[in-house]
Amino acid sequence: MFNAIVLIQASSSRIPEVAQEVLALPGVSEVYSTAGHVDLIAMVRASSMEEVAEIIADRINKVEGVVDTDTHIALRTYSEHDLEAMFSIGD
Repeated sequence: MFNAIVLIQASSSRIPEVAQEVLALPGVSEVYSTAGHVDLIAMVRASSMEEVAEIIADRINKVEGVVDTDTHIALRTYSEHDLEAMFSIGD
């Protein structure tokens, strides 16, 4: 499982719509509206780096109102939650 944190700059008039459209994309598990230098943070979870690239470059970046993205790939997860179990499908 590959996890990516995507910082999204959005047109101020479309932030709620961008958030909902990004959340509806396959591979996006959460979208947070934030205060600070970015408008939204999306969590992307995929089975390969190629799939991560497709989700971000071919889907998120093409949502109307997305101005810019900055992607951070997670190298390790430090969590109390069993993320693999949370996101496994029928295993």
